[in-house]
Amino acid sequence: MIGTANHGLLVDRLWPAASRPLARALILALLGTLLLWASAKIKVPMWPVPMTMQTFVVLALGAAYGWRLAAATVMIYLIEGAAGLPVFAGTPERGMGLAYMMGPTAGYLVGFVLGATVVGWLVERGFGRSAVSALLVMLAGQALMFAPGVAWLAVGMNMGWSKAVAAGLVPFLLGDAIKTALAASALVLAHRVGGRSGMGTGL
Repeated sequence: MIGTANHGLLVDRLWPAASRPLARALILALLGTLLLWASAKIKVPMWPVPMTMQTFVVLALGAAYGWRLAAATVMIYLIEGAAGLPVFAGTPERGMGLAYMMGPTAGYLVGFVLGATVVGWLVERGFGRSAVSALLVMLAGQALMFAPGVAWLAVGMNMGWSKAVAAGLVPFLLGDAIKTALAASALVLAHRVGGRSGMGTGL
C-alpha cells in the first residue's frame, strides 16, 4: 500500500536537513535555478528540431527535491526571467522579461511548475522505484508540461488545436521521449544506489 508520508528524497540523503532549513532550501532553490538556466542554453542536435535539456532538469528537480521545493525552485526561476535575466531558451535573442514570457512559450513555462510538482509529489509517495513506475512518473510530468503549452498555443496564440499540436508537440516528441527515459533511469539508479530497501513500497 502506498502511504502519504515522505519516502525519502535524494536531496535529503545528500544534504540532510539542518538547524537552518530555510537557508538550506534557499541555497538548493538557487542551485536549481542555475541548473535550469544552464539547461535552457544547451542545444543538442535532434531531428526534427534541436532540443534543450530543460525539461530533463525540471523532471530531475521534482524527483530529487520533492514537490514543495521543486515547485518553489521553478517559480523562482520564472521570477528571474520576469525580472529580465536571460534565463530562458532563446533569450536575449527573442526578447526578455514578461514580453518573452507571454509569447509562445508561456504555457510551457507554467507546465514546468506543474511537471516538477507532480513528479515530486509522486516520488514522495513511493512511486518511481521500479523502471515501469519511474517511467510513468516521468511521463506524467512530461504530459503536464506539454498540456498547458499546447493549450496556450491553441487558444492564447489563436493557432487552433491542430496547428498547436503540429507545432508545439509533434516536433519535440522524440527528444522528450529520450529525456523522459533518461530521467526515469536516473530516478531508479538513485534509489538503488541509496540502498533504501526497507523504506519503499517497491513500486
